[in-house]
Amino acid sequence: MHQDTTAEVPATARGAVAIITNGRGELLLHLRDDLPGVIAWPNHWSVLGGGCDPGEDPREAIVRELDEEAGLAVTGLTALFEIRDEHGSGQLITFFCGTWDGDETVLPLAEGVKLQFFAPEHLDILTIPPFIRDGIHRHLATRPA
Repeated sequence: MHQDTTAEVPATARGAVAIITNGRGELLLHLRDDLPGVIAWPNHWSVLGGGCDPGEDPREAIVRELDEEAGLAVTGLTALFEIRDEHGSGQLITFFCGTWDGDETVLPLAEGVKLQFFAPEHLDILTIPPFIRDGIHRHLATRPA
C-alpha cells in the first residue's frame, strides 16, 4: 500500500492592524503590556490590532480586535497593504486605516497600558515596532499635505 508522505504546508499566520487618525491628523497608538515572552513587542507603542482567528479574514479580525481591545467601532475602514512582522510574531499583517474623533482616555482599554493620540512629528521619539513604523510612514506618505 502506498502512503502519501507529502506534508501539508501550514497556512501563513495572519493579523490585522488599524492606523486610526483624528480630524487633527494625529494617530491613535496603544502602549503594549510589558510581558516579554508572552506577547510580541512588549512595552512598545503600536496601532491597535491582532491575529486572525482560524477562518477569519483580516477585515473581520480588525473589527473584532478594535472592539475587544478598546470598545472602538470605526466606520469606513480601508485596507491599505500587507507587511510581515519579521522580528516579532512572524504574521503577515494587513494594515487598515480609518478615522475616529473621540476622546481616547474614556475608551475601555482591555489590553495594554494606554491609548493616546500623537502628532506624526512626535512618532520618532516613541519605541514602535519596525514593521509598524514602516506601515505608518508608508501610509503618511500617501496623505495630502
